[in-house]
Amino acid sequence: MTEQRLAQDPRRRIPRTDDLLALPEVTAARSRLSEAVLRGLVRQAQERARSGRIAPDDVAAALVADLAARSATSLRPVLNATGVVVHTNLGRAPLSEAAVEALVAASGYVDVEMDLASGARSRRGAGARAALLAAVPQAEDALVVNNGAAALVLATTALAAGREVIVSRGELVEIGAGFRLPDLIASTGARLREVGTTNRTNLADYDDATGPETGCLLKVHPSNFRVTGFTAAVPVAALRTLAEERGVPLVVDVGSGLPDHDPALPEEPDLAAALADGADVVIASGDKLLGGPQAGLLLGRTEAIQRLAKHPLARAVRADKLTLAALEATLTGGPTPVARSLHAEPERLRQRAERLADRLAARLTGRLVPGGETASATVVPHDGRVGGGGAPGVPLPGWAVRLPEAAAPLLRSGDPAVLPRVHDGACLVDLRCVPEDQDERLAAAASAALDALAGSVSGGTSGGTSGPGPASGDG
Repeated sequence: MTEQRLAQDPRRRIPRTDDLLALPEVTAARSRLSEAVLRGLVRQAQERARSGRIAPDDVAAALVADLAARSATSLRPVLNATGVVVHTNLGRAPLSEAAVEALVAASGYVDVEMDLASGARSRRGAGARAALLAAVPQAEDALVVNNGAAALVLATTALAAGREVIVSRGELVEIGAGFRLPDLIASTGARLREVGTTNRTNLADYDDATGPETGCLLKVHPSNFRVTGFTAAVPVAALRTLAEERGVPLVVDVGSGLPDHDPALPEEPDLAAALADGADVVIASGDKLLGGPQAGLLLGRTEAIQRLAKHPLARAVRADKLTLAALEATLTGGPTPVARSLHAEPERLRQRAERLADRLAARLTGRLVPGGETASATVVPHDGRVGGGGAPGVPLPGWAVRLPEAAAPLLRSGDPAVLPRVHDGACLVDLRCVPEDQDERLAAAASAALDALAGSVSGGTSGGTSGPGPASGDG
């Protein structure tokens, strides 16, 4: 009787592992997925059959479907509908077409450190360096490292390890994820010498603190906050005079990496101005307003940059070939997505938003959303933001489509994933950072989300209170 029950057990019909691994679709997937991943997908499909979630005869089809959906990376592309241009949680700057092409070209063997004409070793990343110097001709030399924090660590280590770094108290900032400037500088072995107060620092404060133990003067753009009212700060040009008198280098961290003045961001410091005002070394990030890959940029006087380049730490923080290729292409290629988003015409944004709202409104007529209210899609004024610590408080006038708040989690979990802004009880879809050729995909994703939202109400009870709850913390 036991043998008969075993013979009738449907689990005995679950395909063997070897048979599943021999499927043509699995064989074809070996060019993009590892053997461990393939075996894991096979086990998952078999386990679903053992637990009764699918029939044994459906295991092969389920495995083929899983293979089609499986990528070699867990990162998902996202349509940024927040209106925040440099969104740190979404990887900051999206790369230009030229930079993407350069990444692909650099994925194999490239002459990153080779002079092909002579066959001799050459300076690493010469193309990216030349592109930087062409973009910011005020610099005599340039060096690229793997991120902005690394650039500051290298500068303070090479110039001031074991000595003092003089900086204003009003510039000892903390940025995202608990990153604090004082902690970073202390890790280099330099001693922090704070001068002035939180709201006011004068040239005399730097002068009084500068002495035989001074390694460098450091000026840092606060980036993600502003102090207004009774304030005072010392400009770079004034610090240059003091640095020359005392024979110490002047390091300026401008933060967001704006190469030159941008009228749309009148108070945002730029690389060219800091160098023209006399900084020995200027530091910036490559993946913010420059619109390139994650990188730390160091530009300045030849003597100072070479001192940094020859320090042993430079090897530990050097940029890889992909970063160098993407950075060069960002500087020499066409307009970046960051530049296009920053300077998007409000009228064009309104037209795109109205087109999206009209399409969505037709699907929402007479429908309810969780909470019992009638669903709607309307166009409302909405100010975008630079993000990434750049130009804090500066509005980027535009428009957004206002949807029910409960649509936000459905948009985030959809395909494609869409990240809206949740604010004042509404889901706001801002098209500033969405490429115009992606409007159709965004509309389809929003339509699917709203259909699911309305469906959750029609299938629920008690006045339509079923369905996903409100989201918070977006954008």
